[in-house]
Amino acid sequence: MELSLPLNYAGDPRAACDQVAALESAGLDAVWVAEAYGFDSPTLMGYLAARTERMKIGAAILNVYSRTPALIAQTGAGLDAVSGGRALLGLGASGPQVVEGWHGKPYDRPLGRTRETVELCRRIWRREVIDHHGITDMPLPKEKGGKLGKPLKILTRPVRDTIPLYVASLGPANVRMTAEIADGWLPTLYIPEKARQVWGTALAEGAAKRDPELGPLQTVAGGLLAIGDDAAAVRDMARPQIALYVGGMGARGKNFYNDLAVAYGYEKEAATIQDLYLSGKKREAEAAVPDEFCELMTLCGPEGYVRDRIEAFREAGVTMLNVTPVGPEPARLISTVKNWLQGA
Repeated sequence: MELSLPLNYAGDPRAACDQVAALESAGLDAVWVAEAYGFDSPTLMGYLAARTERMKIGAAILNVYSRTPALIAQTGAGLDAVSGGRALLGLGASGPQVVEGWHGKPYDRPLGRTRETVELCRRIWRREVIDHHGITDMPLPKEKGGKLGKPLKILTRPVRDTIPLYVASLGPANVRMTAEIADGWLPTLYIPEKARQVWGTALAEGAAKRDPELGPLQTVAGGLLAIGDDAAAVRDMARPQIALYVGGMGARGKNFYNDLAVAYGYEKEAATIQDLYLSGKKREAEAAVPDEFCELMTLCGPEGYVRDRIEAFREAGVTMLNVTPVGPEPARLISTVKNWLQGA
């Protein structure tokens, strides 16, 4: 099992990147850079490539609406080049509020767009001449306004002709597709003890169609990390994130994270959290998050307890433990967990 963390992009991005770079020597294997509707992730990933030597650098995620498949492939190839082959490319559909509200694109055919982007990225990195007509046309045909376009292949030569592609997915159809075509999976609000009941069937159905050459599906999941006799209190720091996602990331009936909370068995709590959050009562929404939810998606407590939590994630199929260390000594926490993972 590898060890990664998500970049904290809420504050000064240079300071956040420098802090992550300092954790490389402590054993950190990878960093994941979000984008949402804040700073773009490729710029930060390029900065991280220059500040690090060994760790992998991943996008989590590039949405498949605001960039063409060709540009996404170019971004992956560019990051792989400047990092010396350390790129991980996370893709996903994001959500309709961001796609329509921020990027001004209709939120249509999310699975088809993701599948097509994965296919085209792999073809482009192999330096194929691209003549493709689906959701995206390459080149644009005359009947759609094209005049001078012709089939092309990527001008430069990628460092690798296969850059790992991870897909962020939650719903059954999307998870099924992820297990079929992606190198890895980026679930959100992941509870290892409940993962099989929610996604087991979809993962198995997708795996049955998977090309053996892709190898096993890699899974990235984890949560807040704190080790100590009083570290259990840190679990409460997960409340704002859970409340934001379950309550505020999408309209009623169009919130994938709320659907996930319901699938976990928190149906009444999910409704309450959403009602409160959409009414502007964020603190009350956070208080409504079940204690069990906070505990099961974090790794906070005494040493033996945290080691048991790590094993729960491992047994659920997680191959990269994605943690957010909490406390004044993040390097010590990363080093401690890395040593446990190496000794397992």
